[in-house]
Amino acid sequence: MKLTARSQYALLALTYLGRQGTDRFTTIGTIATAQGIPVKFLEQLMLAMKRGKFVQSHKGQQGGYRLAKRPEEISLAEIIRYFDGALSPVLSTSLYFYEPGPLEKEQRLTRVFKELRDIISDRMEKTTLADVI
Repeated sequence: MKLTARSQYALLALTYLGRQGTDRFTTIGTIATAQGIPVKFLEQLMLAMKRGKFVQSHKGQQGGYRLAKRPEEISLAEIIRYFDGALSPVLSTSLYFYEPGPLEKEQRLTRVFKELRDIISDRMEKTTLADVI
């Protein structure tokens, strides 16, 4: 698993929004400044997170974005899978994004990477935004 800039910035933005509460809307400019995220990049990211049902938006003077669910209900795993796909280091051992690969020829290698997948997945599934804010 390698986190892209998209998932890293998404984690930063969602963490920030989690600290604001689910009843308050926050502007993109405020989030971008607080977390050091380029505004144009964050605009695209927020649209993707809205489609993924991580955030809600509201237009107007009191508008902006807020979490669509409580921070306790959003796992790091679902955020990372949404933006980066598999949590497994190789797709041939992924549960959700399986693709055949050369390591499958060696059962012991495959077993090691499945164990790594399970450790990473378990930790990410159990860790929510609430845990990191």
